[in-house]
Amino acid sequence: MTFVRWPHATRTQLAELLPEAIVIVPVGATEQHGPHLATGTDWMLAQSVTEQAVALVHDRSPRPLVLAPTVPYGASDHHLPFGGTLSLSPETLLAVLLDLARSLHAGGGRRLLFVNGHGGNIGVCHAAAAAASTRYDVNVAHLDYWRLARECDVPVPGHAGAFETALMLALDAAFVAERKNPRPDPPSGPEVDDVALHTAASWQRIDGYTDRPELADAATGRKWFDQVAAALGDRLLELAEVL
Repeated sequence: MTFVRWPHATRTQLAELLPEAIVIVPVGATEQHGPHLATGTDWMLAQSVTEQAVALVHDRSPRPLVLAPTVPYGASDHHLPFGGTLSLSPETLLAVLLDLARSLHAGGGRRLLFVNGHGGNIGVCHAAAAAASTRYDVNVAHLDYWRLARECDVPVPGHAGAFETALMLALDAAFVAERKNPRPDPPSGPEVDDVALHTAASWQRIDGYTDRPELADAATGRKWFDQVAAALGDRLLELAEVL
């Protein structure tokens, strides 16, 4: 089937494709990633893994796959104290995603997938998918790309830790600065079983990044990246049958 990048297509081409296509929107963030990773890490990884997945499976998909431009901003207010962050409020991000779904429906589209690349977007993407499906009669799916990483022996996704650093080394080492020597384990914060607990102080205690980025290497990052892209491609084929 066809693989089309939305901004490269004409309105006539899109009008023909959208009623049967799955439109895929990577959603990322522009935020600090410690002293060693580029601030565009989340959107670059979401975009790149989605592009590779679509390229892998489009010729086997029973539906056209239309890759929309990446949303490069996310809900990142918790990173603002570190600088280097351009954040949308959760309310604004929700409105953006709903407007994209509304626009898709107005153009004849009926199927939408958000591929999320930032932990702070999880709840918003879920809410947007649920709301758009009822408001605009669009079938909407949402997944977080890192959940497809099955064979990692490091915290996933972490934040600017070994997982993301390895992926960025595989994608383009120019976006990875020199990393610190091993640091002592950061002090742990309060924990309650089965409860997601958010505190501003916890990010300050760990200097805005998690685990051991100095352990990352490009070869392992390429293995993980390819595994995630292949798994995402499989999900696209499954969604093409049910979405």
